[in-house]
Amino acid sequence: MSKGLNEFLEIFFIGILMGSADILPGISGGTIALITGIYERLINGISNIHFSFIKYLLKRNFKEFKIKMAEEIDFELFIPLILGIGLAFFFLSNIITYLIYIYPAYIYSFFLGLIFASTYILYKKLKEINIKIIGLTIISAILTYFFIGLNPINANHSLITIFFSGLIAVCAMILPGISGSMILVLLGQYNYILNSLSSLNIVEIIVFMFGAIIGILGFSNILRYLIKHYENIIMALLIGVMLGTLRKPIIIITNSINNSIFYGVLFTIIGILLIIILEKKH
Repeated sequence: MSKGLNEFLEIFFIGILMGSADILPGISGGTIALITGIYERLINGISNIHFSFIKYLLKRNFKEFKIKMAEEIDFELFIPLILGIGLAFFFLSNIITYLIYIYPAYIYSFFLGLIFASTYILYKKLKEINIKIIGLTIISAILTYFFIGLNPINANHSLITIFFSGLIAVCAMILPGISGSMILVLLGQYNYILNSLSSLNIVEIIVFMFGAIIGILGFSNILRYLIKHYENIIMALLIGVMLGTLRKPIIIITNSINNSIFYGVLFTIIGILLIIILEKKH
């Protein structure tokens, strides 16, 4: 296969992993992007979109429109990535929902392995480890631990609520360590949005996606600035967040593992090995 096709398929597969991760409360698609080596390119690509090419389209200057759009949008990244994420969202949501219902201990054991291994990968990316970094990690882990234990908000499912849920959740989704799905759970929207995806409720999906697009375009610029100027601090905070989110899978595994401890451990090991393989390739 050509280099271009190989890159397309690789990013497409990463998109599937990111979409699958974002469906489940517990792990962030941003974590997958970071481990697989496309995170910086993703954040830079999103923040580079300013829609200045629109004015040329309105002026019917199609030549300049194509040039400016190609300058702003990294199509080689976004096309396969969005296709992969979309495939995971629309075709795997039913499967993952079914697996969570039938085999919750195994699914969350797998994600426990993913989160645990991802934490180690982020740890290796720290440029410096000192008392300040350790302290920030511990504080972040404690705050996240209690945040995960909050009761979901009993919110309505109006289009306005769905819009803001998309806006807030997507900001979490692109942060390594913070699960956008967990944010939706706490907002009381997770099951409703998942059912909308499964039943292809077009209006609610469009409203949710519109909120997500606005959120990701605005937040990506802030995130790029923070990572550029405070990378070590941000990484320390994210490691703490990931450690804190372990509360969710551990509780579910403990309550539903029964006598299948062997398979729980096996799926945890599979999750760890998957992250190691992905990280080794990059």
